[in-house]
Amino acid sequence: MSLLNNIYNQLRISHKYVNRLFKERSCYISTSPIMRDLMEFFDDKKNWGATEVKTGRSWTKDDLRIKSNTDLHKLWYVLLKEKNMLYTMEHEHNDQVRLFPSPERLDKVLDSMENLEEVVRERNRAYYELETTEIGEQTHKTITGPFGLEIDYYETEHSIPKEVNAQWQKEQNTKCRPEDVKSFLLKYKEKEYLQNKKQQRRNFNHVIGLLNRFPKMDMEALKEQYPDVDIEKAKASRKYKPPLVFD
Repeated sequence: MSLLNNIYNQLRISHKYVNRLFKERSCYISTSPIMRDLMEFFDDKKNWGATEVKTGRSWTKDDLRIKSNTDLHKLWYVLLKEKNMLYTMEHEHNDQVRLFPSPERLDKVLDSMENLEEVVRERNRAYYELETTEIGEQTHKTITGPFGLEIDYYETEHSIPKEVNAQWQKEQNTKCRPEDVKSFLLKYKEKEYLQNKKQQRRNFNHVIGLLNRFPKMDMEALKEQYPDVDIEKAKASRKYKPPLVFD
């Protein structure tokens, strides 16, 4: 962490110089928050070189639903600053070819931000449905793309109507031939079918291997983990050879 120490010492020297300069010129100005400057993008110095950093759990939706809009707004920027700090430390550890301590911290922050955004969407939908009977979000619909596949199209406002939009009309006229689209869909569906069959076969063989190694395992948990595999059919397979159990 030599690079981090050098950065920290340089920032501390510059911070002392700025504080002395402000004291000489404006002694009556005071700030309540702590001014850490660029050190906000780095982890606490006591965690530098640590192999593990203890943290709590992420924010759940139930925790966030009882918060006010002001608290959610503040929490969003706290999580955003924490995410930027963790990305900075992760990048520094990668440059130093060191293990980033407790990488699950970043997952917890991202999960908390995702839950917070979903809670805000819930409140916006409830408000707009109550006031305007609409969800208030960007509407979208499913359309057929130029290759014959269904895609989600998000409707947006345009400054030029489509009747006089030459670029839009040109894009609409540039389409694939029906014969090419039909041939592409046939091969695409065939590829999907083969991939699904291969995945099913892989899961089937994996379940047989689990039954051979652990004959007394929980069958309900196995069915829940692999719902597409017939357990009885797997037991009837020739590959099923559980070890002999002597009581």
